[in-house]
Amino acid sequence: MEKVRIQKLISESGACSRRKAEEFISQGRVKVGGRACKLGDKALPTDLITIDGEPIKQVKKRRLYYIMMHKPRGYVTTMSDELDRKNVCELLKDLPDRVYPIGRLDRNSEGLLLFTNDGAFANDIMHPSKHISKTYRVTVRPDINDDQLVSLSSGIEIDGRMTAPANVIVLDKQPGRVVLQITIHEGRNRQIRKMCEAVGLEVARLKRTAVGPLKLGMLQPGEYRELKQDELRALRNAMQK
Repeated sequence: MEKVRIQKLISESGACSRRKAEEFISQGRVKVGGRACKLGDKALPTDLITIDGEPIKQVKKRRLYYIMMHKPRGYVTTMSDELDRKNVCELLKDLPDRVYPIGRLDRNSEGLLLFTNDGAFANDIMHPSKHISKTYRVTVRPDINDDQLVSLSSGIEIDGRMTAPANVIVLDKQPGRVVLQITIHEGRNRQIRKMCEAVGLEVARLKRTAVGPLKLGMLQPGEYRELKQDELRALRNAMQK
């Protein structure tokens, strides 16, 4: 049996993401067989790995889950919330294992949100190098002009650095209200809202409709389901190596 980097074993166990596992290792909170480890160390999948003294589950004994949810507005994307607000995990029921959200949708946004207990998969979906697109239906006010469209499409400075080019399509235009479809390949915090605000647009509604080839479809707010094998395969194939 081949040894594997410890952070990969931790992420695949579903205990946390690979990035968080690396933080725990650096902080000295991870032990293998009772001994503290360091970044770069490897272990066998059968070794006893603990975080703060609590053993992680062995991957070979776990079933991996890949869930899509239609996140409703008014819910935060977190496992727990210190302000006691409604969180998306309250909507997940009857799952025999704990799953974690992949990325985030802010409280006032809705739409497609993925969950998994496969840390490596979650890391790949979120990592910019994989170029997984995210598509949003965005209602803005009051109107949009050509200069604003060009800025959103070509890149705009937010939080001190430029965004990557985006695909922006006008779906509907009425007095005082415009519906856009915006596709990005990044996952920066509140990126769509900040992009729109930067060109003087007010976001009235924001809905994620697709992640890569996976579409929200007819899934209703608050509903969730497991991904089909062909959907999971399509997502994996969309990840650029």
